[in-house]
Amino acid sequence: MTELSKSGAAPEGGAEPVVSKSGSAVGEVVSGSPAPTAFLEVRDLKVHFPTDDGVVKSVDGLSFTLEKGRTLGIVGESGSGKSVTSLGILGLHTAGQYGRRKAQLSGEIWLNGTELLGAPADQVRKLRGREMAMIFQDPLSALHPYYTIGKQITEAYRVHNNVDKKVARKRAIDMLDRVGIPQPDKRVDAYPHEFSGGMRQRAMIAMALVNNPELLIADEPTTALDVTVQAQILDLIRDLQKEFGSAVIMITHDLGVVAEMADDLLVMYGGRCVERGSAQQVFYEPQHPYTWGLLGSMPRIDREETERLVPVKGSPPSLINLPSGCAFNPRCPYADVPKDQITRSERPELTLVGSGHYSACHMSREERTKIWTEEIAPKL
Repeated sequence: MTELSKSGAAPEGGAEPVVSKSGSAVGEVVSGSPAPTAFLEVRDLKVHFPTDDGVVKSVDGLSFTLEKGRTLGIVGESGSGKSVTSLGILGLHTAGQYGRRKAQLSGEIWLNGTELLGAPADQVRKLRGREMAMIFQDPLSALHPYYTIGKQITEAYRVHNNVDKKVARKRAIDMLDRVGIPQPDKRVDAYPHEFSGGMRQRAMIAMALVNNPELLIADEPTTALDVTVQAQILDLIRDLQKEFGSAVIMITHDLGVVAEMADDLLVMYGGRCVERGSAQQVFYEPQHPYTWGLLGSMPRIDREETERLVPVKGSPPSLINLPSGCAFNPRCPYADVPKDQITRSERPELTLVGSGHYSACHMSREERTKIWTEEIAPKL
């Protein structure tokens, strides 16, 4: 079949393994590696891109788990590694000749007992679209302008199901109807440019869910939509998750979105996780200054605002030359709280600070709790 879009129908090249800097096949399972216990388990994932200026460490040692029926929200500023992580899970960094030549991946990605980084490209391609799917950030770019919406959805369906065009077309119409497209039997023959922004996003959701995948990754699915349509799309994703029992990864820089959707949150900065825990913990007991900054920059509609929102000062770091020590230290107003300049000399590890709650910060739990209680929380 012809490649129509960024859906699971994209053809791969050969299936030769990607080789890491060490010379070993990328994704090789470490001898003695424990078996996964969760539906999705990412272990020490690293995604690096060599450039003329140096190696871009887009993701640098990320680990998390996700169970079926739950939603994980991944938040952070642009350039923190959110989308690179999702593309790594889907195996799109190593798809095609360019990817195999440029991307350097290591670590482990387990999906329902299958290790993806070490698997042949053909095997991952069979899983992509059927077991795991993605709603891309910009549907106008992700959808092919030359083909109708229906043709693109039917292609994604027929790649993984041995059915004729008539059956696939009926499935496409049913999915368009399920995601709220009016007159789906007519709209199925429309082109992407004939849909509004909200309708294109709904069509992308229909394409992603046409094979009932067990893992759905939504990469900022509401960024370009107005508030009313945003709410409709989020409600749609939530309803479809309940219907299909899918695990969902919601990638966004909008904390308001994940506050509604997510069971668990992972905060990324500079290609690494700086805080991870339940949504309740991260919103009401945050343990990292970067998370404080994100919360402080989010407007509240449940009470009157008496002061201006406080932005996180500075800009995200270069992923080629990260600051020494804690990557957030040049922007952190509390970098001098720990003694001996450890914030600028030693990178903090992700440590357990509560039940299922992790943070990567050199400040003690007592120092963080005092600052949060006395300085940060009263202003939010």
